[in-house]
Amino acid sequence: MKGFVFHGPGQASWQDVPDPAVGESTDAIVKVGAVTICGTDLHILRGDVPEVRPGTVLGHEAVGEIVDAGSDVRTVRPGDRVLVSCITSCGRCRYCRESAYGQCRGGGGWILGHLVDGTQAEYVRVPYADLSVHPLPASLRGEDAVLLADIFPTAYEVGVLKGNVRPGDTVAVVGAGPVGLAAIATARLFAPARIIAVDLAPARLEAAHRLGADAVADVHEAPGQLVADLTDGLGADVVIEAVGVPESFELCTRMVRPGGRVANVGVHGKPVTLHLEHLWSKNVTITTGLVDTSSTPTLLHMATAGRLPTGQLVTHTFPLDRMEEAYDVFSKAAETGALKVVLGGEQHAQVAVPAA
Repeated sequence: MKGFVFHGPGQASWQDVPDPAVGESTDAIVKVGAVTICGTDLHILRGDVPEVRPGTVLGHEAVGEIVDAGSDVRTVRPGDRVLVSCITSCGRCRYCRESAYGQCRGGGGWILGHLVDGTQAEYVRVPYADLSVHPLPASLRGEDAVLLADIFPTAYEVGVLKGNVRPGDTVAVVGAGPVGLAAIATARLFAPARIIAVDLAPARLEAAHRLGADAVADVHEAPGQLVADLTDGLGADVVIEAVGVPESFELCTRMVRPGGRVANVGVHGKPVTLHLEHLWSKNVTITTGLVDTSSTPTLLHMATAGRLPTGQLVTHTFPLDRMEEAYDVFSKAAETGALKVVLGGEQHAQVAVPAA
């Protein structure tokens, strides 16, 4: 088969790789129908994730069809159309029993495209398939469902839930990339008073406005002052960091009000200065996290009901064999206007709703 293989910082290619096979009785093999590229994949290519070994097939998000399954797989069978979660869960360790699947100690957690071959290929082996894939309704397009593999649960769990967004809050989202936009969309579910989006790309600020931001600010034009003006000088109740660079994290800590919450979602490849000399007396809560994907079933129900704007984030589509071109477009988002790129995509039957 073909897969997108990491060879070292700055080097990867779409090439022949061995077909995956069931190795454990809990494995499933998925024929990939739709896959996307994550900002974390770009971090890997830059060398920010040293655990990824050369020769690894990248990718941790996919929609596809089960083509083979081990003898202990009970919840899916060949022919089923599924969402492949970015997080793998053994279901037995302490963390999995607490629904903290991202911290799995039984061979799961974030392993696809990280510690084992991932989803940016024609086929992928998914360990612990019973808890790591989700059956999909025929009415949900693969191009929409694939965004529920990572960015929507990440934004919702690590940003909105850890940030404890509440009705009437002022929420600032720093970074209007895919995860930041998903944070805006899911924060709206909790009826905040206002959402303020901060970014440096006009196209992304426009997208933030379309997805529900009440105000937008260019990062170079005093976003902290805008937040202060809109909150009588207090600052934001919740600030969600969705970039992953020192400057954006420090901006978040300057914009949060006393007693507020900073929810860091961004993947950081460099150390960040924590200004405790300013923060220690402000009763600020700072949270971090790797997504657990415990919310994926809920988000799937909402997407099926048309309650999540997943399709609005997809700006570019490609066939699987144009993976290198898709990476180029996604990595140059400031020039191309890319939000999410989706490769592949399949045709499937729509559910007929009987007339009343």
